[in-house]
Amino acid sequence: MTVNSRKCSKKQDESDETHQFPILPLDLILEILLKVPGRSLARFIIVSKQWLSIIRGKDFTKLYLTQSSTRPRLLFTSVYRNLGQSKLFLQSCSQQDPSSAHHRLNVSMHTNHLFGFTPPVRGLICGQTDTIVMIGNPSTGQFLTLPRVKTKRRGLLSLFGYDPVNDVYKVLCMTVLRGHPNRGSRYVSEEHQVFTLGAKQKWRRIECKYRHLPPPYTKGLCINGILYYYAWIQNEGSLISFDLNSEDFNVIKLPQDIPFLVNYNGKIALTRQYSKLGPLYLWILEDARKQEWSKVSIVVPSWTELAGNIFFNFRGTHSTGELIFAPVREIKPVYLISYDLKEDNAKQVEVGGGLVAGQNPSLIVYLNHVESPMFLSK
Repeated sequence: MTVNSRKCSKKQDESDETHQFPILPLDLILEILLKVPGRSLARFIIVSKQWLSIIRGKDFTKLYLTQSSTRPRLLFTSVYRNLGQSKLFLQSCSQQDPSSAHHRLNVSMHTNHLFGFTPPVRGLICGQTDTIVMIGNPSTGQFLTLPRVKTKRRGLLSLFGYDPVNDVYKVLCMTVLRGHPNRGSRYVSEEHQVFTLGAKQKWRRIECKYRHLPPPYTKGLCINGILYYYAWIQNEGSLISFDLNSEDFNVIKLPQDIPFLVNYNGKIALTRQYSKLGPLYLWILEDARKQEWSKVSIVVPSWTELAGNIFFNFRGTHSTGELIFAPVREIKPVYLISYDLKEDNAKQVEVGGGLVAGQNPSLIVYLNHVESPMFLSK
């Protein structure tokens, strides 16, 4: 073989290696990518321009989310404070098998600034501290800081939701009182602003005709394009609904003044902190327009044997309909309590993955989180 022929052969081999991915049929590429964990897709965009175009396309995102919704995950947020330092960990695992492999993400933060996160919405979460608001994708590990909120008052509350009509995510931000405001305060939420996630967006002012004040611990729940959150109207607790499509506010009268909202089989429900001394009471919003509520009482069997002296909160319903209770603080080993209403059977479900231990930890678990391949951009 001559020198020239060897060079040609080497170039041919390099060419074949370079083009081995693009010659795969498109259907096969899609099938491969739809089975890849979200955290791996961020690395696969460098394979080729074709793979980059596919992964970042809206059609692929929709297909991926559709498949992810059939295998929902638990999302844990753990905050640790020690010697003036704070660390935040996001960790997810299979909802069907919480003892399986975990995906952990360490979120860096300023020493004196903690980001409070909203419940996940179609794979994304929203965090806020002071006037800084950011959107995060726990699957890819990507976080996007939004333009700073312009406000005359420093106390802010950010809520997060998804508008299925226009296929967009939105952040609702309003001014609130810092600290521990009281009912009947003369201060109310002001400067209501909306940010639509997408290219070259900015905060927009909107009007709200209802004078209300959400407590600072309010996080809100988004169901079917409506963002629900608890707020005070003078001395009375109310449920505020915000339509993410029309951007209209409405007030729903509560059957009882309870600030804790959960997703109960796809419906908004009110619940008190669960007590070991009695049943779990739920008030379920059956019809928001007619403001109709129903009430159920649930007794979890063998609760004392399962929970011991540990405080658990009701976190909502599993995709299978089971009721899930989670510890208020981290315990070792970490476990949830699952109650199957149909079978009238309760059990402990241990969570594997080694949730990070630390001094003075706090733990929050969110149900029905889905992995998303979405890449964030302003």
